Amino acid sequence: MSKLVTIYGGSGFVGRYIARRMAKAGWRVRVAVRRPNEAIFVKPYGVVGQVEPVLCNIRDDNSVRAVMSGADAVVNCVGILAESGKNQFDTVQAEGAERVARIAAEEGVDRLVHISAIGADAASDSDYARTKAEGEAGVLEHMPEAVILRPSIVFGAEDQFFNRFASMSRLGPILPVVGAETKFQPVYVDDVARAAELALTGDASAGIYELGGPDVASFRELMQQMLEVIHRRRLVVSIPFFFARIMAFGFDMLQAMTLGLVTNSMITRDQVRNLVNDNVVSDNAKGFAALGITPVSLASVLPDYLWRFRPSGQYDAIKDSAKNLRT
Repeated sequence: MSKLVTIYGGSGFVGRYIARRMAKAGWRVRVAVRRPNEAIFVKPYGVVGQVEPVLCNIRDDNSVRAVMSGADAVVNCVGILAESGKNQFDTVQAEGAERVARIAAEEGVDRLVHISAIGADAASDSDYARTKAEGEAGVLEHMPEAVILRPSIVFGAEDQFFNRFASMSRLGPILPVVGAETKFQPVYVDDVARAAELALTGDASAGIYELGGPDVASFRELMQQMLEVIHRRRLVVSIPFFFARIMAFGFDMLQAMTLGLVTNSMITRDQVRNLVNDNVVSDNAKGFAALGITPVSLASVLPDYLWRFRPSGQYDAIKDSAKNLRT
């Protein structure tokens, strides 16, 4: 019988790419999510019955254990960018990660891959970065041979970074950003999935890998590159950190006062704290080179999915070409 992998958060942005790769490699894939009915789209990644979404709450021991039963390998992709309701940084990224690793050890799972993030730091002022580090510590406590992947900002067709700002660019002549000079090293989502696949199949040694693409650029430069791809001219305006903190406080308080009925989808105080620091691969860190992977560049992927934000969408290039026709 083919091997079984349980992917916690397997219908999320990174998780679905890992699920697709493992299915193509011949594994049975169990996609553990909070809402299985909304994860039906993962089924066609394999043959009938090969990829199955199942109900799981990463905050509950019994739930995590039930979907791990019989698994040969486990991947934890669960993470949040902002707190909402019961999904808090501590409960999801610290306690949840430790829970998956502890139960994996108890169940005798052979391999565990944990998706963390560049910037994970137990001493960080950011709750996101702090709990990412605490989650890593919990994983290594129970599964010292685990592979931990720390990607920089991840891009791809379903991303919430370039898609979000490209959508914002349609609203007016100004594109505001917080931390315009903060540097990022965007990494293609399928490159991260490839790294996870190597770890799951035993082709990557244990340890922490920081994953960044070939391009290092400031937030402003990334936005300018995006604007070139979508054929829009916008003024990229940097919002000072002191003003961003005031804005984020207001949005956070609105969410708190409405008891979560109005969610802060703009920017949180914790996100502002994160944007103060560069998000690039450390000098001495193991990365794609240690895995034998050549990462994909931004320029080779962005046009494939951002074309829909061009003024005339898929017809933009045709209209530009038509302007050159002689009357």
